[in-house]
Amino acid sequence: MIAPIDEETVDTILGGRLQLVQPKRGYRFSIDSILLARFARCRPGARVLELGAGCGVVSIMIAVQHRPSIVTAMEIQPSLASMIERNATLNQLDKVVAVEADLRVRKVANVAPATYDLVLANPPYRRVGGGRQSPNTGRRLARDESAASLSQFVVAAARYVIHGGRVAMIFTAERSAELLTELKANRLEPKRIRMVHPRIDMDASTILVEARKGAGVGVEIEPPLVLYAAKGVYSAEGRSMLALE
Repeated sequence: MIAPIDEETVDTILGGRLQLVQPKRGYRFSIDSILLARFARCRPGARVLELGAGCGVVSIMIAVQHRPSIVTAMEIQPSLASMIERNATLNQLDKVVAVEADLRVRKVANVAPATYDLVLANPPYRRVGGGRQSPNTGRRLARDESAASLSQFVVAAARYVIHGGRVAMIFTAERSAELLTELKANRLEPKRIRMVHPRIDMDASTILVEARKGAGVGVEIEPPLVLYAAKGVYSAEGRSMLALE
């Protein structure tokens, strides 16, 4: 086990099957990352790219669940890119490769356009100036669009995915129309949609979308995912998603 340095923690997910180093006070991954990794469809041997990978939780879950040939985790913050490498080592995953890069840049070393079967992203939910800004740089970059907008995430996904390849994203439900519009504008046709509700009696909080590049019109609306059966009590599917049993 790799011991955490100051200002870091080592946490477990999926019932203790995976360990992850993450910042103690910077941006820490949320349940949304786990939901995205569970939602994504990935064939064995696929080439996978995650945009804005943070500490690498989605990339590491995909590598464990689906046995892809490679998972490239692109992250703009040097400290987090380094953390991805450490987390890959911690979980003995040599197929997860960290790339420190800005997804808005068209040419990134070792990340070629139109070469990935699956591209994943959890874009920041807040527009710049939307709500109180975090004084922590890491949290601010992850939560609002100060580094890259939703549109720029979608453009990057369209750049790197192959024709017929999949793009999977999780985003705030209140901006779901904007997400679907951006996907279609970049020839990424939504094919699967699932809304996530905190409880059955509450509005959706997030949306999960899988799109395919160059695909025809036609979308599957999956049953809603309800995370909690009651306050503080996970639903059966919620527990299964988090592998708590």
